[in-house]
Amino acid sequence: MKKLVLALLLSSVCLSVSAGPQQEKMKTCNADASTKALKGDERKAFMKTCLSADSASSGLTAQQNKMKTCNADAKTKALQGDERKAFMKSCLSGK
Repeated sequence: MKKLVLALLLSSVCLSVSAGPQQEKMKTCNADASTKALKGDERKAFMKTCLSADSASSGLTAQQNKMKTCNADAKTKALQGDERKAFMKSCLSGK
């Protein structure tokens, strides 16, 4: 009985610890999508890219992750030339 209680306690601690970073990531991605006023398919694409970015294991800095996300958004929108430059500037500055 004691082993069962201990196992349940440890599993609940593990679940609460592992849910924290993912919840934070979701919160951050949602805030970024709202800041960029993304809607519909653009928002879905952004959220997919943002949530799948694994900065801890990939070794990328926050700026590199932002660049990766902005590049993916520009590609989704099929931007090229001056439009892409303007979009990237705005996206990377957080505006």
